Amino acid sequence: MLDLDTIDFAKGGGLVPVVAQHARTNAVLMVAYADKKALEESLGTGEMHFFSRKRGLWRKGETSGHILRVVELLADCDRDTVLARVEPFGPACHTGQTTCFGEPPLDALRKLETIILRRATKPEDPSAPPSYTRKLLADRNLRLKKLGEESTELAVALADGDDKARIAEEAADVVYHVMVALQAAGVPFDEVRRALDERAK
Repeated sequence: MLDLDTIDFAKGGGLVPVVAQHARTNAVLMVAYADKKALEESLGTGEMHFFSRKRGLWRKGETSGHILRVVELLADCDRDTVLARVEPFGPACHTGQTTCFGEPPLDALRKLETIILRRATKPEDPSAPPSYTRKLLADRNLRLKKLGEESTELAVALADGDDKARIAEEAADVVYHVMVALQAAGVPFDEVRRALDERAK
């Protein structure tokens, strides 16, 4: 973890810029300033604290509840800026947006998560075509059967090995069916991300 005695607070008049970054998505959430006391509090409590000349020492989320849980604090090469890798609980921006730089674009997995969650939680529109995702969510046997079938198809494509586009398509089918099965089991895909993060360490 960060050694505060090596940070150059003098360069900024006792303050250093702190860039808060989502530890899993890598989205930049906000930028603020901290003095040594604020970083000591961040390290000691596990929640991000900052300093402003107007407010003094303040804990992010103290009134809103939208705290930033510290994952790790890192110094840049000049030791005068801190990167705070954090887990946000709620939006980071006071405007209610996810970040102070607007809503980050969703990658393909996040988009798919959002669609599956919507199918699982929102009533079906009777005028819309039937949803395959809803059908899978409602039928455990079908869900598990399709997961097995898609995994087998991927294994066959990998065994054949010649058609890379086919392999990618089959892998995408497996990921989709895994995500639907996780949703039905009440396991957020972020738990899979967390498990992978732990293994990467």
